[in-house]
Order: sequence, then C-alpha cells, then structure tokens
Amino acid sequence: MLEIQGLNAWYDASHVLHGVSLTVEAGEIVALVGRNGAGKTTTMRAAMGLMPKVTGSVRFDGHDLLALPAHARFRLGLAYVPEERRIVPGLTVRENLQLGLVATSGKIDMASAIDEIALSFPRLKERLDQQGMTLSGGEQQMLAIARAMIARPKMILLDEPSEGIMPVLVEEMGVLFRRMRDAGITLLLVEQNVEWALKLASRAVIIDQGEVVHESSAAALLADRAIQERYCAV
Repeated sequence: MLEIQGLNAWYDASHVLHGVSLTVEAGEIVALVGRNGAGKTTTMRAAMGLMPKVTGSVRFDGHDLLALPAHARFRLGLAYVPEERRIVPGLTVRENLQLGLVATSGKIDMASAIDEIALSFPRLKERLDQQGMTLSGGEQQMLAIARAMIARPKMILLDEPSEGIMPVLVEEMGVLFRRMRDAGITLLLVEQNVEWALKLASRAVIIDQGEVVHESSAAALLADRAIQERYCAV
C-alpha cells in the first residue's frame, strides 16, 4: 500500500531524514516508534507531501507521490491525522467533519457520510452541533480521526493519537483502530506509547536520528526490552 525508499527530507538547511525506507502492506497496522525528535513526524509529513524539500521515492497504491501536492495524495486515498489535531475554531463538530469531504469534490453525499461516521463515534454523534474546540482533548482526537475517515480513505497516517488522552479513551481508540483495520483501512501509527502501539500493530519500525535502525514483528519488539531501552526510552 505504501512504499518509501531512500527518503531524505530537509527543514531549510537542516537534513532531518537520511535515506528512510519502509513499507506498509494493505490491511496492516504498522507502528513507527522512536524517541522524540527521531524523525517520525517528519516521515509522515514527507509521505503526505507537507515537507518543503524531499528526495527519494514515495509510492502509494501503485502511484508515485513525490511530485504530487498533499490534496492530490488525499484524493488517491491517503489521509493524515496530525499530532496537533487542528480542529477548526468557530466550527461545530458537524462542520469540522464536513471539511473532510471538501477535497472529494461532491463524490460522497455529505449527510449520509456524517450519519455513517457517527455510528463509529457515538461520543461525536451526541455533539454534532457543539463547537469542536469545546470538546475534551480525547473527543477532539476522535473528531480529528473521524474527519480523516469520513472520506473513506484506503490508508491513514496517525501521529501520536494517544497523546494527552485519558486511559479509558486510549482503550476505546485501540478498539476503533482494530475495527478500521478489519474494515480494510491500512494504518501507519506514530506513537510514544510504545507498548500500546506494539499490541495494536502487526509490524514495527524504529527510527533514530532520521534513520531506520530496526524492523521486526511488533510482538518481537514488544518482547525485546533491550532494543526498546536503546531506541525508545526517554
């Protein structure tokens, strides 16, 4: 589904990613883990077309993405939930969800799509006419995920979805991600909550100082405390 080869990325003169390569198969949950500042978010931003300078290869569902802007990648079925959520102030939950359909050019009926997404997010269903910014942190995270899901993407890039969320909502989120996988949505998950991410994922990739340094099954990494301590411990 997603194939990244030899990916380099820069912020101005700062060379952040150094030849990153990873793959995500259709129907997988893959965890991308590592310390803060290791290059996880930059990898996602580069895959989504949000970095100012990138070289290498990014292919998604058979398409070469490197020359495409972010909205064109979205139309191919690649969605992104950023760490900072980006709920739009002044808009209701319903209106924030509607923003997720703007780039679909009317191909998806808005009313039915909102009804459909509300079934997966009962907390949001009760708050469709509430201002998005008045939701709790966990509910805002659910809204950001729902806004990405509403356009029925093939794959979602999730950046730190459990950050700042109450444990009960983190568990709900894990159930949701498994349902998404079972429904055919592929997930690439960046997480500081390494144990939680590895229990969700089938495979794991560790990035350190802008380079991939380890790849294995998630179960193998979960059992390998030495590797976790070396590359993931704060």
